Amino acid sequence: MSGQAKDLVLVLNSGSSSIKYQLVDPSSGAVAAAGLVERIGEADGAIEHKAGDQVVEHHGPIADHKAGLQLVFEKFAETGFDLAGAGLCAVGHRVVHGGEVFYRPTLITDEVVAAIAALSELAPLHNPANVTGIESTRELLPDVPQVAVFDTAFFHGLPDAAKTYAIDAEVAAKYGIRRYGFHGTSHEYVSGRVAEVLGRDPAEVNQIVFHLGNGASASAVRGGRPIDTTMGLTPLEGLVMGTRGGDIDPGILLHLMRSAQLDVDGVDKLLNRDSGIKGLSGVNDFRELQRLIDSGARAARLAYDVYIHRLRRYLGAYLVGLGRVDAITFTAGVGENSPQVRADALAGLEHFGIRVDPGRNTAENRAARRISPDGAEVAVLVVPTNEELAIARAAHGLVVS
Repeated sequence: MSGQAKDLVLVLNSGSSSIKYQLVDPSSGAVAAAGLVERIGEADGAIEHKAGDQVVEHHGPIADHKAGLQLVFEKFAETGFDLAGAGLCAVGHRVVHGGEVFYRPTLITDEVVAAIAALSELAPLHNPANVTGIESTRELLPDVPQVAVFDTAFFHGLPDAAKTYAIDAEVAAKYGIRRYGFHGTSHEYVSGRVAEVLGRDPAEVNQIVFHLGNGASASAVRGGRPIDTTMGLTPLEGLVMGTRGGDIDPGILLHLMRSAQLDVDGVDKLLNRDSGIKGLSGVNDFRELQRLIDSGARAARLAYDVYIHRLRRYLGAYLVGLGRVDAITFTAGVGENSPQVRADALAGLEHFGIRVDPGRNTAENRAARRISPDGAEVAVLVVPTNEELAIARAAHGLVVS
């Protein structure tokens, strides 16, 4: 495996029924091993672990996160690495919501765990799972420094006008209501890579980043610092997503609560699981959506058109907000892999200096690259995100400094 053990960081992303992990060398970016634990708590749990050319799997019940991590340790051992005895540099945990409390990589203590748990009111689908993963890892690796890296951190310093909701100020202050933003680790990493690709100082670059996966968000970044982002108090606001509808008139929810007798759980399910692309078309995988469009399904076509319409609405807002835009970048699963989305999102904007080269846009290429023509006023790029490497470097930087 690449790197000495003391240089490696185990990066964990704990979901409600899953754990994604990578063992990363933060200096080189090399991934020594990676895997996914799925369906924790179910009878048909599964693990796929990859280390070099080796792939090992597990199928069967996985009782909880601790049991899942114990099985991960076994898979590491099977592929020649004693994770528990290796003397890792650190474990880096992705934590979704840091609230007003956490906006830097943070060494995990009992008090930090309690504070992350207390923020679950702001991220009920994410923070409880993050806490479970942290607690399990601390039991299994008690002597390894553990670091929390927060999805909201990059957007902590949003301008007051961008982060403030126009509701009663005392209510907002009492309940921590502001726009926090999410996918911050990705937006920070990608915006930094854009400056590298352009060969410019980040402080000189104004850019718009579209992180388009099953969850989707956009950011406007001026000189390396975000001035706006689409997600808000929770990851529900903003762009149309796989199962989340993004922006919605809150009066719709009041109407449904009165007329359809939806309770809080019903509203939560509607907004988080039954909206977005899935709510409009019945599917939330973009590849399946495209197959439905190709077959002539009108609902799928409408879902796609709504998705693109929302992208372009925020693109226009951020063009005005930034004043001058040097780069527009697409990242994450859809952003990196759908030439059609990229082309449609930017169609007809030549008078803004925004153009996409069809050949570059459709070329098979996994590297960070320009897809705008040579000499275009605004650089259009595709930059693969690497949140795991960003977390590994943040954790390493904290524990070795």
